[in-house]
Amino acid sequence: MLTVLPEKIERGRIKKGFFASDWSLGPNGAFFVHGPCGEELKIIASDGTLSESAGWEHVSVSTRRRVPNWTEMCCVKALFWSAEETVIQLHPPQSEYINNHPFCLHLWKPPYALALPPGLLVGDKTLGVLA
Repeated sequence: MLTVLPEKIERGRIKKGFFASDWSLGPNGAFFVHGPCGEELKIIASDGTLSESAGWEHVSVSTRRRVPNWTEMCCVKALFWSAEETVIQLHPPQSEYINNHPFCLHLWKPPYALALPPGLLVGDKTLGVLA
């Protein structure tokens, strides 16, 4: 996770109230950011240093009216992690579901290296974008 956040994120940092933080906390805090699709994104981020995080970096992303889309999640990923870092969205067992907000998704980076599936399971890079 980036230790110095882009100016776009810092401008949206919540500085008063329950979620208040300042730049000295690095990526830890809550932020309101205008997203790439016109929605305001509410973001809560943690760099994995809190004891309860067990080293997992985490960012939650929500909007007021709908679940964030792929473009918005990619934008948030780029604001908090470098282009070559792998982060994941999880689908846990249903018995482990927690839903505190109907329009929220999460990005995670575990404290260990992730093994990625072969790229061919996603597609063939030589084909380009198929419509």
